[in-house]
Amino acid sequence: MDKLTETRDLLGQLIAFPTVSSESNLALIDYLADRLSDAGARVEVHKDATGAKANLFATIGPEVEGGILLSGHSDVVPVADQAWTTDPFAMTERDGRLYGRGTCDMKGFIAAAVAMAPHYARVAKTRPVHFAFTHDEELGCLGAQALAKVLRERPVRPSVAIIGEPTLMQVIEGHKGCYEYSVHFTGLEGHGSHPDRGVNAVEYAVRYVARLLELREVLKETSPKDSRFEPPWTTINTGALVGGTAHNVIAGKARIDWEMRPVQPGDADLVKSEMHSFCTHHLLPQMRAVCPEADIVTEVIGEVDGLVPATANEARDIVLGLTGANGAGLVPFGTEAGIFQSLGMSAVICGPGSIEQAHKPDEYLSIEQLSQCLSMLERLGGRLGA
Repeated sequence: MDKLTETRDLLGQLIAFPTVSSESNLALIDYLADRLSDAGARVEVHKDATGAKANLFATIGPEVEGGILLSGHSDVVPVADQAWTTDPFAMTERDGRLYGRGTCDMKGFIAAAVAMAPHYARVAKTRPVHFAFTHDEELGCLGAQALAKVLRERPVRPSVAIIGEPTLMQVIEGHKGCYEYSVHFTGLEGHGSHPDRGVNAVEYAVRYVARLLELREVLKETSPKDSRFEPPWTTINTGALVGGTAHNVIAGKARIDWEMRPVQPGDADLVKSEMHSFCTHHLLPQMRAVCPEADIVTEVIGEVDGLVPATANEARDIVLGLTGANGAGLVPFGTEAGIFQSLGMSAVICGPGSIEQAHKPDEYLSIEQLSQCLSMLERLGGRLGA
């Protein structure tokens, strides 16, 4: 069986594990652990506090510093209420494309990396290759952050990280951070004919959003002059405002879901400080003047640092050499790359498939893209020997 056929079959098996973020990924992690163990890897499985999710970390080659990490997340987004024309968890091949949830985001890269493990076991004589397959990337990179805590305590860890998110095999050296929050407003219900006797949680939530929109305009004016991002400034987006029960009832509860994508760490600090001050000195005193129990609680869904473009970047230079690309670009979406960069690793993003297909019904990965990924990973073996 040729390597492409083997990888395609392996991808089909991975797609069959419905590792939606709300569900366990243990069966998939156990399957990958067995495949890597059979290839000669030293495999670790690290479960989360619930015991229902796990990260996999594996090593092939000598136990020395300077290893190359191949990273991918095992979870996928839901398929509920999406108009799929095929079974999302049974991979279907049609017209040179492989359809299924997670084909490009990002089980295609995982399949290619695992398929290359026996090859790495033969050639990794002086430099190790590591595998990191995480849980809950789609929920704020929770698995990668937990893995980072484990790796930070080790005297020997990788120096290069290649994250296989879908980039059409283009080399990506930077992206914005992603900070996500849910803000919960507790007011005081009452009859709509006497609004002054209650605390309308929806109305205070609206004022909160209005302040966010003011800060959004401020951030446009303070973006770095040399920013290569598109758009070049830190963005703020309100994803949802939920609250209230009826037309004539003062809303006692409300929730805002919002995010920001910083181009520089100071922007995140500014927004968080300004919103905390606005709640503390303006909204809460007015709410509690009517109802002392009124409250605003901010729930941190995830705070994931961006991947900062660096002049010296071994990971970028390695992948440029492997792919033959002339340069590296930036993307607007977030990944786990910044987490590995925070550990002192150089990091780069390069993987098969298009982000335009991710999270959509009939998600697909072209066989051509999968083949290109395999070729890159096979050439990577030349960096591991004497």
